[in-house]
Amino acid sequence: MQAIHIPRKRFGQNFLEDPGVVREIVAAISPRRGDRIIEIGPGAGSLTAALLEHVGHLDAIEIDRDLVRSLRARFPSATLNVHQGDALKTDFSPFGADLRIVGNLPYNISTPILFQLTAQAGLLRDCHFMLQREVVERMSAEAGSPAYGRLSVMLQYRWIIQSLFHVPPTAFHPQPKVWSSVVRMMPYATPPHRASDEGAFADVVSRAFGQRRKTLRNALKDLLEARELEQLRIEPGARGETLGVEQFVRIANYLQARQR
Repeated sequence: MQAIHIPRKRFGQNFLEDPGVVREIVAAISPRRGDRIIEIGPGAGSLTAALLEHVGHLDAIEIDRDLVRSLRARFPSATLNVHQGDALKTDFSPFGADLRIVGNLPYNISTPILFQLTAQAGLLRDCHFMLQREVVERMSAEAGSPAYGRLSVMLQYRWIIQSLFHVPPTAFHPQPKVWSSVVRMMPYATPPHRASDEGAFADVVSRAFGQRRKTLRNALKDLLEARELEQLRIEPGARGETLGVEQFVRIANYLQARQR
């Protein structure tokens, strides 16, 4: 008889149990034989089992040793290869290219994982994640909306982001206190607005959102003057949350060109 796993708070474990939601996620992923799928945080394996019906084999990354043992006992190694480890520290290059990443991400580490995957986006075909609904709203927000911020800009620079559907707390055990959403992320082959130095771009974005009520004139005063913003057709009195990705790239590229 298999032991009952008690969800661990330190790993942010909320296990998806609703078979209808599982079917909806699988339909959104549309897995095919031959797809290289990696599941982050398979947990109790409800989504894992559903995916294996379509692909025959997948890899999974799980940090909880007890769940690793349970998954290995439940699924043959020929169909599921469970890697015990922390997804935040995982180098995905050994898995190959054209990877499809899926998972019900723990809320407490979802943003770091998104940034970690962005750094390896060249290896990926797409990602499908269950996240806190508020996080998905921030990821997909348009400039000028209340949810728009640093996360929106940094992810939209590199990804096409689609919020697919919402999931109630009742779909999980234990039930979280918030709603979740499923999001699709597809990396651009080449970002439509390319920063000449992505580190400089990230710095500009970080400064612009460091204090939300600050105007660009004040937030970026250590980098450039108000007249330079005007030359770039950007209002110095505007705030960071009103600028689109292209405008942030324009500022960063100007700063890089000025250094040459």
